[in-house]
Amino acid sequence: MGGGTLPGPPLLFARFRSRGATLIVVAYAVLALVGPARADFAEGLAAYDGGDYYAAYLAWLPLAKAGDGDARAAIADLYLSELLNLPAGANERRRVRRTAAWWYRQAAGCGHVVGQLNLGELYLHGIGVDRDPLQAHLWLGLAAKGGNAWAAGLRDRISETLTPAQRAEAEARLLAWSAAAECSD
Repeated sequence: MGGGTLPGPPLLFARFRSRGATLIVVAYAVLALVGPARADFAEGLAAYDGGDYYAAYLAWLPLAKAGDGDARAAIADLYLSELLNLPAGANERRRVRRTAAWWYRQAAGCGHVVGQLNLGELYLHGIGVDRDPLQAHLWLGLAAKGGNAWAAGLRDRISETLTPAQRAEAEARLLAWSAAAECSD
């Protein structure tokens, strides 16, 4: 390696001629170094991007059951977006939305900011859960604490609609919230 030259690529990468294929292989190699969970999540993303939503679900489900917030939120997105080709009757749609809310709750309870934002919006609009501005304020407030500006704006708009007593209760809930108590596998 004298003279300032760099070693050539490993043989695995030398077989690929297209730049896109090399980038995909490199991305998977990096994810494999980070850990199997991230590689499995990437497999789900690849399936999702390819339109195979059920394969994405199957890749993410073991991760979600193991507590991975990204996988939990991704599964909730699949349900809420109705991408799993589930029955479409009114009762089924309510059940699917409740399932989406449950998965967001699993992610949000463990501190996942996007899960908190989305769960807050579900409570705000009554999708999959009963409409509850205090719960919406809690979850949006937690997402705002996590740095999400959109959540902060929604939380502030909700605060403007609350009575002083409700506002005090919402702030008390926010202060008392503990991820350790809420996080469940």
